[in-house]
Amino acid sequence: MVKFARKAAHKALVFFTIAILPATLVLAQATPTKKHVAKKPVVHKVVARSPATKLVRHTVMVNGKRRVVIQRVAIAPVIPERLSAGDLAGLHQADALDLKSNVAYVVDQASSKVLFEKNPDVALPIASITKLMTSLVVVEANQDMDEMIEVTNEDIDKEKGTGSRLRVGAKLSRADMLHIALMSSENRAASALGRNYPGGLPAFVAAMNAKAAQLGMSETHYVDSSGLSPHNVASARDLVKLVNAAYQQPLIRQYSTDAKYVVEPGGRPLQYSTSNHLVANPAWEIGLQKTGYITEAGRCMVMQAMIEGRAIVMVFLDSKGKYSRQADAGRIRKWLETLKPQVLAQ
Repeated sequence: MVKFARKAAHKALVFFTIAILPATLVLAQATPTKKHVAKKPVVHKVVARSPATKLVRHTVMVNGKRRVVIQRVAIAPVIPERLSAGDLAGLHQADALDLKSNVAYVVDQASSKVLFEKNPDVALPIASITKLMTSLVVVEANQDMDEMIEVTNEDIDKEKGTGSRLRVGAKLSRADMLHIALMSSENRAASALGRNYPGGLPAFVAAMNAKAAQLGMSETHYVDSSGLSPHNVASARDLVKLVNAAYQQPLIRQYSTDAKYVVEPGGRPLQYSTSNHLVANPAWEIGLQKTGYITEAGRCMVMQAMIEGRAIVMVFLDSKGKYSRQADAGRIRKWLETLKPQVLAQ
């Protein structure tokens, strides 16, 4: 009886196990596996830094008594200066005279003897030295110098965004436009001169390039009449040829070497001054000059001057510092007068 009960219990256990096992398997298979949930990216908030500041002490008078006021002021950030074309070309190098210009070329005008040279054959942006060719084309075209020319919206500088004292609608004679373009590097005047050439500005620029080719300026190219475009380029050797050609025109010599000039474009008169302070220096005898500056060109200057009784043509391109080109001219002059007088010997 007991034996029969054990067998019955065993069969019941087996039956229970067999009955429950498939359900367990189904349950196990139905249980979903844990999905991989991508973590949300951690977003780091960009917190704007406040500008650097410093404490400044001020002494003020309050009710007749001195008071010290301490104020926190922002320090202006230092913006690095853009490199010029000369810098990018690797022209920055020392020379015997410690010139600050990347390019320098000094020639005896009468004999064409080269007295000093530094990278003279590299074509670089020439900025407003362009206006020397502008003036040469205008003068040689024999246009009416008394004709009134009006400044228009086309003369606004869209290349560099520079301003001008000549407002749109201002009218000046061609002679006055030429005068302030050469003496004071007036960009709108130079633009107006080009526009009022037969065929307009495209024909004028073509005439500038044709004149450069005629003079043998093989490394020279112009795209505008003002020099605001960095695509107006020339070598120092070419610019000596331009100076010599422009020097043959008395009007260009006169206008480029005036120290001051007054024009009346409508409204109140405007007084312009030379862009080259050496012109007003009695120690210098300058027969022709032109300066120029845009970032790509650096500070530039061409000049004809009498030194030791000889006519000397000097070209400085891509000079560093506002007055460095004039200082370089002074170094060259001192070198010619005292350090190396034999270079002027016949």
